[in-house]
Amino acid sequence: MSRGLRRGAADLVCRLLLASLPTHLRPWGDAVRQEVTHIPDQTEALLYALGSLAGLLPRALATHLSHPMVGHEPRQTLSRESTHMSESRESVFRPRRFAVACGAGAVLSGLAYLGLADAPSSHLAVNALALLIGFVLMAMLDRLSARSGAWRPAVIVAAAAAILFTAVLGQPVEGASRWARVAGLSIQPSLILVPLLVLAFARAKDWLSTAGVLVVALALALQPDRGMAGALAAGMIAIALLRPDRTAVMAALGAAAGFAATLFRPDRLPAVPHVDQILYTAFGTGTGAGMAMLGGAFLLILPAIMGLARDRDGRILYAAHGAVWSAIVLAAALGNYPTPVVGYGGSAILGYFLALAALPKTAAGRREGRSSISDVEAKPPGRPTLRAAPSSA
Repeated sequence: MSRGLRRGAADLVCRLLLASLPTHLRPWGDAVRQEVTHIPDQTEALLYALGSLAGLLPRALATHLSHPMVGHEPRQTLSRESTHMSESRESVFRPRRFAVACGAGAVLSGLAYLGLADAPSSHLAVNALALLIGFVLMAMLDRLSARSGAWRPAVIVAAAAAILFTAVLGQPVEGASRWARVAGLSIQPSLILVPLLVLAFARAKDWLSTAGVLVVALALALQPDRGMAGALAAGMIAIALLRPDRTAVMAALGAAAGFAATLFRPDRLPAVPHVDQILYTAFGTGTGAGMAMLGGAFLLILPAIMGLARDRDGRILYAAHGAVWSAIVLAAALGNYPTPVVGYGGSAILGYFLALAALPKTAAGRREGRSSISDVEAKPPGRPTLRAAPSSA
């Protein structure tokens, strides 16, 4: 990893840390950022930033979870009106912005791991390019959805068709057909589309969407892809538990059946270096590589935890998001399945950012600009805003 990339990664980690910390812990975040700025060695600065993130995030998360509805105490010198306006501004929680920061932090943590593990430079380039493409695709999907309210069934049906096509006509490797060739690169359509499909279904209640989910469950069983079948089942079960209507229960049962079918299919794929099993091998490379890998994996699930704590009205979306990515990480820990975002491979990065287009932009119940797929009505939770840190001097 180049010096500039390592310094940029360290700076982004510091920004993410400051955005996550409650007010009383932000002096620690400022101190960490100042210390990182004055560390001359770029690798040492990145490792220090990652270590501080790992050390302070549990305390920040504990504060957010133990006081989910508590905001800042107003200064006594402020008038009642100005206090009310201040609390109104600070109560806004922006789930998508926070999730984008977490996703970018996870990708940079993965780049740090790949660099420390002496992965080929092409691996780093592919992941970095996937980050840029994923962000662009997320913005494009958000703009497209603002023009049409029929995006959910369309996305689900299109995803079902693509995954079924891969199962039938994809590139078979050791009996598994999970990949397709695009522009000379192998991509995994299920890893790109299933996270978005699950979040789209979380807001869909029609039978066409349910039929699409059942087709995806069948396709994943045919591939077979035990990891993504488990992710689909986890997401559908989370939705059915919070929204137990007929469509959700039917989709959950179908997804669970598809996952059960994969348990009886052989899976002989060997582990690929820098892709599979890195949850176990990263610390063998070094403490810094292991910390980068674990921190990146945790960042994928952090937006769901924060959303559940701060936005009760959007809990179905956050529960589905957290269930899907927890299952994908768990599959990577239990078998030879890609370690998402942190390991080499652009499919998981594209899938993560595409799915973020379905998360709400704000959880304060106020619409910002035109309506989009992310607008979710919510009551102000009375919590402070997670603001990005100011740019360094």
